[in-house]
Amino acid sequence: MQIDPRRLAVLRAVADSGGVLAAASILHLTPSAVSQHIARLEAETGVTLLDRSRLGGRRTVGLTAAGRLLAGHARRLTEVLADAERDLSALTGQVTGPVAVGAFVTALDNLVAPAAASLATTHPRIEVRIRQIEPEPGQSALRSGALDLLIVESDAADGPAEVSGARAVHLLDDPYRIAAPASWGPVADLQALLDRPWLSGPPGSVARRALDRVAAQHRTPLRRVHECLDFSATLAVVASGLAAAVVPALALARRDEGAFQLLDAPMLGARRLDLLHRPDRHEPSPAARLVIQAIRAVR
Repeated sequence: MQIDPRRLAVLRAVADSGGVLAAASILHLTPSAVSQHIARLEAETGVTLLDRSRLGGRRTVGLTAAGRLLAGHARRLTEVLADAERDLSALTGQVTGPVAVGAFVTALDNLVAPAAASLATTHPRIEVRIRQIEPEPGQSALRSGALDLLIVESDAADGPAEVSGARAVHLLDDPYRIAAPASWGPVADLQALLDRPWLSGPPGSVARRALDRVAAQHRTPLRRVHECLDFSATLAVVASGLAAAVVPALALARRDEGAFQLLDAPMLGARRLDLLHRPDRHEPSPAARLVIQAIRAVR
């Protein structure tokens, strides 16, 4: 029997993400390719690895006892390879390897991309692989090993991010400001905007929580006409003269502020950015540590 370690990695992704479709997204493969890898691994080992009675629909895939056994070995194999990489780096003084970093748009634009450009000059043997990804699939990708690092946001009032299966490194607290269209004419203060249309974030988002604080502070309902998740889209709506919005300072970096005006509002607080990595004893890898340092240096 000869087991292909690459197929073990695919089995681990299926086990950690909960299904073939999720594993395919994380590994950037088609679902058919993932299924073929599992089928070939079953042929190599002579055992059934997936409980196919649970495939399909929205149900989480189940692994057989043999599947769980091999998935465990796949995790240990990952640890062995990471130990080898770390020891070789210590011996040679050279840090090499790919580091996959996932984040949302403003973090990619203002933190990850500049850090990757810097590392390309200072540590050309490190290959930073950038992934734009939302929090939930990002956490699945981190657990499965498809991502090495993941930047997440939360309300700063909540304190450090607590994510199952991950450890957090605090990056920064990103203060909120209020952006209003320049076409509305000079705005003296927040009070002058309370009767105007607003753009909110979707339920559960940090932007919505910040706007909720505006309404609570002034004890008034706001006309929440528009809703966006991405702050680039938010600023486009504001610049078009359609609404005011709460926007974190990082989203305003390198923006042409001629189309909107900004108001300080300390009572809005800030969003907190944390960088997540797996909690294994060998994590983050030497290359990932340098990526973290580079991202923190950009702030």
